[in-house]
Amino acid sequence: MRSILPPSYERRHGHAVRVELASDRTFRARNKPTYRLSHWPIWIFVFFIAPGPVTFQLFAHGPSRGMLLWLAAVLAGTGLAGLAGKLPGVEPAPYILRFSEDRPNPIYRRVCYTLAWSEIIAYAVLNSAALVDAVLHGVWRTAAIYHAGYFPIAGTCWLLGALGLLPRVRRSTQGEGHERRYFYGAAWAVCVAQPILWFLWKVLPISRGSDMFKLVVFWGLLGAFGHLARRGRLPRTRPILPGELAVSD
Repeated sequence: MRSILPPSYERRHGHAVRVELASDRTFRARNKPTYRLSHWPIWIFVFFIAPGPVTFQLFAHGPSRGMLLWLAAVLAGTGLAGLAGKLPGVEPAPYILRFSEDRPNPIYRRVCYTLAWSEIIAYAVLNSAALVDAVLHGVWRTAAIYHAGYFPIAGTCWLLGALGLLPRVRRSTQGEGHERRYFYGAAWAVCVAQPILWFLWKVLPISRGSDMFKLVVFWGLLGAFGHLARRGRLPRTRPILPGELAVSD
């Protein structure tokens, strides 16, 4: 819904021009099988790309036997977790019903969202560093940058997640109505910008001019989608104001 928000709301909750009221959201007691199955591939992808340098080799050189074995392990692990209802969105029933309720955040949610945050941040930072390095030095050293930087960045995010200092990873779900929008906004930005960057890397020549163009496009997409999320114009990025029963996506 489009809402007219007072200045006091913007000072407290940001600058979204679209919000949702918890009382207007459809309540569901159970998650449909199609809903649960549609969330499973998300977590397959999140766990599969967790070993950053390995994933870089996949996009640069194609699959290998080790990657296929890792994919099989991820399929098995996430499949068992999904059957047990221990993956976000794959639970038999929604866990969060009231966005203002101070309710413990389950370990499986904290682990999954911590891992997702580590990848969102690490891949955006490392690709930016590789682009800047290519512009400055005229060569691509992405593999070396990934091997040197992925685990320090991801490990820092894992530590922050363990301490409950990341959105959707806190010990309580009380702020879910706003924290979800930070997560989905970041996910939208990175998941759009990185495939486009990969396409440009494949089709454009290696030169300072084209590398600068790739950098501008990459940062421009991150900024544009970040702004759209901030304004609540992307799916699942509208603030949810607490009130009646609702469900978390």
